[in-house]
Amino acid sequence: MTLRIDITGLPPERLRFAASPLAELTAMLHVLAEPDHHPQLAGWAADVRAGLRPELAERLREAEFLWRSSRADFLVPARPRPTLAEELDDVDRLDDETYVTAALVTTCGSNRVHFGAPSPLADAAARERALDLAQARGALQEAFAERLLADPAAVRARVRQTLEECAAAFFDAAWKGVAGQLAADLRRKHDLLERQGAGAALASVSGAVSLAPDGRSIVVDKLQDNATAAQGAGVTFLPSVFGRPHLVAVHAPGWQPVLQYPVAEPDPAEPVALETVTLRLEALAHPVRLRLLRTLVRGPHTTGELAHAWALSAPEVSRHLAVLRRAGLLTTRREGRYVRYSVSLPALTALGTDLLAAVLR
Repeated sequence: MTLRIDITGLPPERLRFAASPLAELTAMLHVLAEPDHHPQLAGWAADVRAGLRPELAERLREAEFLWRSSRADFLVPARPRPTLAEELDDVDRLDDETYVTAALVTTCGSNRVHFGAPSPLADAAARERALDLAQARGALQEAFAERLLADPAAVRARVRQTLEECAAAFFDAAWKGVAGQLAADLRRKHDLLERQGAGAALASVSGAVSLAPDGRSIVVDKLQDNATAAQGAGVTFLPSVFGRPHLVAVHAPGWQPVLQYPVAEPDPAEPVALETVTLRLEALAHPVRLRLLRTLVRGPHTTGELAHAWALSAPEVSRHLAVLRRAGLLTTRREGRYVRYSVSLPALTALGTDLLAAVLR
């Protein structure tokens, strides 16, 4: 399962390594929304949540679909700026069509449904499809999509105000603490790119990123097979401290490819019993179960949703989920007549950092 980015004819200087305040803020917001993904930041997340004003906490909750299971493309800039304010100004310059489509990509499901023409803003059928997809992910997500489609300007202004309030509440202080780490990583990447070439620089980004043998594409190990092109504009790589261990790829049609990568490795995991490790490794040995796990780590799903996402029968999915549950790798939550499955991050973490990183990216 890979993402291939065509860079045929792309000069080395179009591989851009830069720090983005907005992308790092988005990574922090993801940590707050999914703290189990980032056990090393649990203390930070708890402190921030405890200090948030109730109104700001509610604003984050209502818009968390922009950064929880994936990222809205405009929150991961292809052309980073020195300050958060400048990057938010660039977002403001996007037309409503571009902004809304990018927001609905992440709002309408974990598999990144892209809306082409006709637009949900202009076409009733496309609008209903967008709302149906959002409804399937929950009432809050549906409400956000409804507000966005009804009054894009008001939602855009509210999202910007929320991000600016986050800057004052916690981002500015955290950014000062990580800016040095990001700068050091960028110096290493630029040195590798200049002295050893694109292959060495890409290999240093992540074990999941490489240059194809023919040098014509960048290969990224991601959840689904896909392809995109640099389209002459280049590819941007954004280092992140708070994004660890995720490798975030933005590659929607019309957007310059961007990868946000972790700059540090997680701490070693505590050992667990050999019998437990054996049971869990056997459960993960089947490629379908590993694929289901990588989908579930992005958010809770029902058996039916998983079957639809991977073109499998519901009984087949149920059998694989039962194996993962017996291994202690899944948790469940009943919602009416539906059962939603989620990944047990502590159990997955105990198996080792390489496996955790592979599943979470």
